Amino acid sequence: MSTEAQAFVKEIPSKADQFPDWYTAVCLKAELADYSPVRGFMVIRPYGYALWEGIQRWLDERFKATGHVTGYFPLLVPEGYLKKEAEHVEGFAPQVAWVTQGGDEELAERLAIRPTSEAIIMPMYAKWIQSYRDLPVLYLQWNSVVRWEKATRLFLRTSEFLWHEGHTAHMSSEEADRECLTILEIYRQLLEDVLAIPILVGRKSPSEKFAGADWTYTLEALMPDRQAIQAGTSHYLGQNFAKAFGVKYLDRDNTEKFVWTTSWAVSTRLIGSLIMAHGDDRGLGLPPRIAPIQVVIVPILGKEGDKVRSAAAALAERLGKVARVRLDDRDEYTPGWKFNEWEMRGVPLRLEIGPRDVAAGQTVMVKRTGGEKSPVKLDGIEQVIQRSLDDVQRQYFTQAKAFLDGHTVSATTMDQFEEAIRDRRGFVKTGWCQAQACEDAIRTRTGASPRVIPLDDKPQGVCLSCGKPATATMYYARAY
Repeated sequence: MSTEAQAFVKEIPSKADQFPDWYTAVCLKAELADYSPVRGFMVIRPYGYALWEGIQRWLDERFKATGHVTGYFPLLVPEGYLKKEAEHVEGFAPQVAWVTQGGDEELAERLAIRPTSEAIIMPMYAKWIQSYRDLPVLYLQWNSVVRWEKATRLFLRTSEFLWHEGHTAHMSSEEADRECLTILEIYRQLLEDVLAIPILVGRKSPSEKFAGADWTYTLEALMPDRQAIQAGTSHYLGQNFAKAFGVKYLDRDNTEKFVWTTSWAVSTRLIGSLIMAHGDDRGLGLPPRIAPIQVVIVPILGKEGDKVRSAAAALAERLGKVARVRLDDRDEYTPGWKFNEWEMRGVPLRLEIGPRDVAAGQTVMVKRTGGEKSPVKLDGIEQVIQRSLDDVQRQYFTQAKAFLDGHTVSATTMDQFEEAIRDRRGFVKTGWCQAQACEDAIRTRTGASPRVIPLDDKPQGVCLSCGKPATATMYYARAY
């Protein structure tokens, strides 16, 4: 590494040796986020928000294609509404922030700052849904929620975070479950095809489901420190909230029935997962499909500065038709400094162009995933850039998939299980009889949490805890 590069990345600890410090340094140094004056709340800087906008755009297109529409519901929830569904309020009570005063007046009823919005949305559904003709209701909103966290970390766990909330109502249980699975597949595509993060897909155990749900579908990823992270969830709520809030409809047979509901979300936690999954000791690594800037062009001016600058600008205009391009022609920084800045920011492709390149009708391309330099002729460069971006996208996913596969192990005895969890090998696959007592025993003994029962589960063997025949396969891990 050059002296200039060392100077640029000197504040980044080793990812392998100091993972938590590395993560925080990348968030700050790449200007993704910063700490706010309010403890536990973060400021998302423009480059970090651009990642969230990319996620929003991609998801919004898929949601609209599947018939969903966007609205907005209030930030504040009356305490009485929050308490209507007992399991729901019990699950969120420790994290709720309350408004008790408005102006100079003490409120007659406390207002919760939404930790999630079921309790403010369902009363409106009770008002709007009267007949089977009003169903299904496929609403979502993009918003923030507040959950008063004791220990926080940029993007991964903050007291306020951004997400979308989908809240749908249906005529039948089967239709509601299909909705959950439709959303789950959209999330899988986002994670694997866009963010290049391979995942395990399935159901949560009853102890890990969303408070108030009958069951929860989940997507679980494995981070480089071999801890699992919940990347997204889709909740089958059954009729729990419909009964609590009186959400009924008149069916075709002229009988009144309760609707079946779902809720689902992914949040800015995905940005934290993205940072951890693909970053390295040079900083951020971004798959091209989510990168705010896919190609940066750095002119190396030399003695023919005007000619080089003109050629670089023409190249940026050409490539801007096929990629998200930034021309970095700032005079106050050296080319070496720019190279390291854009590597820190994870830009997938860098193009260098100097006097010799202009004369030769070429540019020099550097991939963020490799670092080797290769000359590229300007004739037909659009196709080369598109292929190269696809290559970088595949490289990120292939590397992450190899890591997931290499850090997923099976255990048939408690000794094997304990050793794997102690050594943080990643996901540990084992049999489970689905008894809560057995899950609790494994948690207590090992400190691991149950992450996911795969959708295509074909249980084999016996329960790790009690030795009875396994009726489910469970992946355990230490987790965020």
